[in-house]
Amino acid sequence: MPIYFSSEIVNLSLNLNELDIGIVIELESPLMRDHIREYLSYCKVEKGLSANSVDSYASDLEKLRTWTEKNGIDLVELTRVELSEWMMDLGRTKISENSKRRLISSVRGFYKFLMFEGHIKLNPAEDIIAPQKGVYLPRFLNKNEIETLLSTPDVSTETGLRDRAILELMYASGLRVSEVANLPINAIDFDWAILQCTGKGSKTRKIPIYPTAVRWLESYLALRHKKEDIDTSNIFVTVEGRPITRHQIHKFIKEYAERCGFTGVSPHTLRHSFATHLVQNNADIRSVQQMLGHADISTTQIYTHVTSEQLKRNYDRFHPRSK
Repeated sequence: MPIYFSSEIVNLSLNLNELDIGIVIELESPLMRDHIREYLSYCKVEKGLSANSVDSYASDLEKLRTWTEKNGIDLVELTRVELSEWMMDLGRTKISENSKRRLISSVRGFYKFLMFEGHIKLNPAEDIIAPQKGVYLPRFLNKNEIETLLSTPDVSTETGLRDRAILELMYASGLRVSEVANLPINAIDFDWAILQCTGKGSKTRKIPIYPTAVRWLESYLALRHKKEDIDTSNIFVTVEGRPITRHQIHKFIKEYAERCGFTGVSPHTLRHSFATHLVQNNADIRSVQQMLGHADISTTQIYTHVTSEQLKRNYDRFHPRSK
């Protein structure tokens, strides 16, 4: 969706060497144009961020640029005091706390890049403090619910066998639904029961998978190999031999969950369950972070909150003097 700004304008399309982030920004200063463009190109090419992430950064930086223009401030010469004023103005808007945190993260990254490239000497965002994040406790299934869900597909059918293999794999590995849909056959070492996955930011990680999941995958692949009309290296395909989509996976997981009487279940619920059960059984949080592919361990630490909540509920329920 195009974004347009007034004043002395230079049209700039951010399709830099196939950057293709889908936004056209018109900037007052060729100097500023170069800084933003260089940073977005760095995010795409050097950091390997997705087009959606680069889109978000472009939109976030434009919000700050609009504020500085309104207040007659050069974005490159922005001071910490001025940045704090922007944050106070931001606090009076109706955008969510998550969006505010993302805006601040985008600004931090931009000024860190400018400093690294020698465009500024002081980083105005260095000590910036983001709004405190509320604790979000993800939906997960307990062990009995997981067993019920896994056993729901009719494995006497081709579709049911595929779905069982997908469910087992997702609970065994904590993969994101898009990672499952795009997983190639050669990503799994069946001899060592190790899965190699390329996730967000084009980062590769290795994840062990339990023996039962391996057996269901082998059973499904034995049937898949009998099909002669498959022209894809993706493991999971439809009955017609086309790669399965993330939307199809989301749809059948929701349907199976509803058959079990579970509400609010999505592919991410299996990922949450995978992580929660590991932490409940005293898995090292760094190992869980690595298997989930989280860049920041604070994202993984939410699962310690989940288990703490469970402990608190059990304490309140069973301790004789907790009432």
